[in-house]
Amino acid sequence: MLTTLYNQLDAAYSEMVEIRRHLHMNPEPSFHETNTARYIRDYYEQLGIIVEHGVGGNGVVAKIQGAHPGKTVALRADFDALPIQDQKEDVSYRSTVDGVMHACGHDGHTATLLVLGKTLYNMREELSGTYVLIHQHAEELVPGGAKSMIEAGVLNGVDAIFGTHLWSTTPYGRIDTRVGPIMAAADSFTLKVQGRGGHGASPHETVDAVVTGAQIVSTLQTLVSRRVDPLESAVLSIGSFVAQNPFNIIADQAVLSGTVRTFKEDIRSLMETEMERVIKGITLATNSECDFKFTRGYSAVVNHEQETLFVKDIAQTIPGVTEVYDCPPQMGGEDFAYYLEKIPGSFFFTGAMPEGDVYPHHHPKFDFKEEAMLIAAKTLGTAAIQFNYK
Repeated sequence: MLTTLYNQLDAAYSEMVEIRRHLHMNPEPSFHETNTARYIRDYYEQLGIIVEHGVGGNGVVAKIQGAHPGKTVALRADFDALPIQDQKEDVSYRSTVDGVMHACGHDGHTATLLVLGKTLYNMREELSGTYVLIHQHAEELVPGGAKSMIEAGVLNGVDAIFGTHLWSTTPYGRIDTRVGPIMAAADSFTLKVQGRGGHGASPHETVDAVVTGAQIVSTLQTLVSRRVDPLESAVLSIGSFVAQNPFNIIADQAVLSGTVRTFKEDIRSLMETEMERVIKGITLATNSECDFKFTRGYSAVVNHEQETLFVKDIAQTIPGVTEVYDCPPQMGGEDFAYYLEKIPGSFFFTGAMPEGDVYPHHHPKFDFKEEAMLIAAKTLGTAAIQFNYK
């Protein structure tokens, strides 16, 4: 059965590439993926596969029923793009949409799952159980598409879920995963410091928002080193500090923003509480005011033990896989976390490092080795099929 799966996927590889490149040339940003969703729906409907669209927004869900009774397994792929200008110069499939590109591999995820879905449908007389193919919109932008699709019922009756991310900085042929936290909770914050402006020659008559903001930045950098257990992980990064004044004017207002990354809920709550305490203390001491907003983004992606060990075992048998690596956690965020909060499952990275120059995710020259889509499809397909026999 698995030989049939692999042979059919190999035979459909050129179609997989064609789909990926079409999507790459026609990207749509989060919550605006109407044409992409229609493309996915049409693909399945032309094959005769049962498909729902408009699920939780722009989500699309296809279901394939095997001829024999069994468990229900879900596979997920995201399909939104990013507000980034494509700067690749040497490929024929550059984005044709100004200021929007697939800079994270979601076009490859979609092509992978579409062709895998077609293959599973062709094999349905041999298969046991039900296969739920979740094509999710808006992974890149909080609140994301996973929550709304879950609320719409995509996980009803599902026994387990598996997902992968093509990873451009991981060597081709390697599968990375781990039991427990694999990606971080991704929170954001903004802070508006309100002081009293004035002339740069008379600082004693002002309440300098820049100086207050600078004190806040410096003190916040001590929270991880002095308030978080050194055996735990946390990141606090200030990404923006804006006070737009002429050189000789003391600013009355400064606006700061940044991100906090954690793996555990208690550390996440600690960071929020301690940030608020520090900010209030400094603004009180400097006679300024503040408006602090901490916005919780995606939860941490926490892999279930049984399902992840299962993925690690089957990954070693996949043609093209040269290594299965127990990877360290990544500080990036992913709303696949919400699926794993509801049902058992596992998320893994598929090595897709291209030849030549390598650019990270969300870079304007991002690309990946397309052959990695085959490894992703074979691994996801094997996990889905073999789950009925574990």
